[in-house]
Amino acid sequence: MWKDKIIKIVAASCFTAMAVIPAMALEYSFDAPGDPLYGRPTSDDTIYVTTDAPANVDRSKNAALIPPAFGSPTSYVLGSGELLTPNLIRDGQIYTGPGNGSSSGGGSTSLPNTSVVPSLPGTDNGGSSSTTGYTPVIDSLYYSGGHLATLSIPSIDLSVKVYEGTSDSSLAKGVGHFENTSIWDGNVCLAGHNRGVNTYFGKIHTLDPGDTIKLTTKLGTRTYQVYAVEKILSTKVSVLDATAQNQLTLITCVANEPSYRWCVTAKLS
Repeated sequence: MWKDKIIKIVAASCFTAMAVIPAMALEYSFDAPGDPLYGRPTSDDTIYVTTDAPANVDRSKNAALIPPAFGSPTSYVLGSGELLTPNLIRDGQIYTGPGNGSSSGGGSTSLPNTSVVPSLPGTDNGGSSSTTGYTPVIDSLYYSGGHLATLSIPSIDLSVKVYEGTSDSSLAKGVGHFENTSIWDGNVCLAGHNRGVNTYFGKIHTLDPGDTIKLTTKLGTRTYQVYAVEKILSTKVSVLDATAQNQLTLITCVANEPSYRWCVTAKLS
């Protein structure tokens, strides 16, 4: 009988001793989760240049094709189909015009500016002649606030003043007018930021053909219609050339692609 009591007392003592062991004396081990794979990007923007045939082929999404319908006459023709991103392509190929340089990015619009007044060539057409349109900026065209014009694009809810030059000070106030390009007749060329505080041109690449753009100067108000939206190299300054027809050319950077620019061309409606 007394043995049973001793066993019960010893057992109770053991349980009591276990209960009073502090939790900090126990050891815990937690393994950190592994590096999860959330999903890789589905688009490839890299332009691969190979030495094997076919060489120098753009394999990025810019050259991707939507295949023709199954069973159609062109369904088995290599390279057939519609371009996936037609507004990024020039005649079916990425524009590789003169030059291969790049300028600084970071949202700064720094397209090379023309250093001379655009030429005004004459043309001979059945005895009648016409000249390339060009209206220079003169003092009388400035408003009291220092701006030259007001640009309005209803489809992206934009209304902004236009200042002379594409310097940081001009673009900090609004949209800049490329010096030595026309301000009224011919090709009116404007530049703006696509990011940051003054992101006035951040959405111009989303414009569709037919969207209207209004430009108001002291010479009057003109309404233009978007004709083309292109992704061009920053070295393609020919978009700033004078033209015989009245048009607007809008330029801004491409996010994270300092070698390229968005270029919107709108013609007088």
